[in-house]
Amino acid sequence: MAFQAKRNSNNTDRFVSIKLFVVIIKLANMNPNKALWEKGDFTRIARSMRASGAELVSKLGIVKGIKLMDLGCGDGTTAIPAAKLGATVTGVDIAQNLVAAGNKRVQDERISNCSFQEGDACELTGIADATFDMSISIFGAMFSIRPFDVAKELVRVTKPGGKIIMGNWIPGDPTLVAQILKISSSYTPPPPEGFISPMTWGIEKNVIERFTAAGIPSENISFSKETWVFAEPITATDFVDDFKQYYGPTMNAFDAAEKNGKAADLLKELYDLFNSQNTSTNKNEINIPATYLKVTVTL
Repeated sequence: MAFQAKRNSNNTDRFVSIKLFVVIIKLANMNPNKALWEKGDFTRIARSMRASGAELVSKLGIVKGIKLMDLGCGDGTTAIPAAKLGATVTGVDIAQNLVAAGNKRVQDERISNCSFQEGDACELTGIADATFDMSISIFGAMFSIRPFDVAKELVRVTKPGGKIIMGNWIPGDPTLVAQILKISSSYTPPPPEGFISPMTWGIEKNVIERFTAAGIPSENISFSKETWVFAEPITATDFVDDFKQYYGPTMNAFDAAEKNGKAADLLKELYDLFNSQNTSTNKNEINIPATYLKVTVTL
């Protein structure tokens, strides 16, 4: 009996070791962008973005029957309004949990012309050339790790004569999201060598460089600065707490700040930021504008 118990103990140890090894291998091979967006639950932030998503889409000239891809779609902030306007929409996101949330939304709302699938903006495996009349990415593909590949893939899957629309946060901008990311980065360790900040998508010359490398003439690329509004019946303080608990970049910042004993400092900075930028006169709701760069590429 003693021998049997020891043998079972050894087998158990071996089993645990194998499982741990598998987990380590999976973590080592995981796309860091996928890990970032699956870490939290962006649907909790997206609730505040619904109205602005619908407003943006309403101005894109969508007509019934066009094929549209929403890249970095989340749970459908712009994909679902586009489908409601008559487009046949494919939402693509790297985060499995957001894809599942998007598919649940369309099922719950009985929308038959919109579906969501997993995919990496750097390599849209399984999507054929010249598939879509319009490809959009609103604060999505800008976070992918290889920006030139993102531009190349967007051009590849969009039909000649079609359009690509991007919405990208602007580095150094004084409004909400650029400041959230700036504050968060100040509490996190330096990025690895070769890291390209997603905020570089908010600089016009970088956008031109990436799309011209993908074969688009510079005169076919245009820009405008637009305003996105985060609106929800929630206090600014509670909205900060959502970012702390559910938004990957701020979650990482709090993880690092906790280790350095600076979590309270980070929280205060964010409370001050959100409260100062909230334009609502009702303390129990938010109405926070944020400036972004709208990119229009004509193929």
